[in-house]
Amino acid sequence: MYYVYIIKCEGGMLYTGITSDIDRRLDEHFGQTARCAKYTRSHKALSLEALWSCGDRSLASKLEYRIKQLTKARKLRLIADNSCFSELLGTENPELYCREII
Repeated sequence: MYYVYIIKCEGGMLYTGITSDIDRRLDEHFGQTARCAKYTRSHKALSLEALWSCGDRSLASKLEYRIKQLTKARKLRLIADNSCFSELLGTENPELYCREII
């Protein structure tokens, strides 16, 4: 199982990432450990905003790429309302991605 997530950082910035171990990865981001992303090292992670699970790395990578292509306004819309998932991301099989409750 792979996960794609969006984290809100200082200054209202959004960081999108991918992992196979969400608990470990969030601990790295929020703890600003040596293994956290370069971005979250300089922009403190504040909260997990959205989380999707995917069956394999390929699907997760595709979703991460599509989310990163969105404008900030569209990312905020997706965070607020997952029903616009297909509209914003244009995926052929939206059922392959499961929005997790956080």
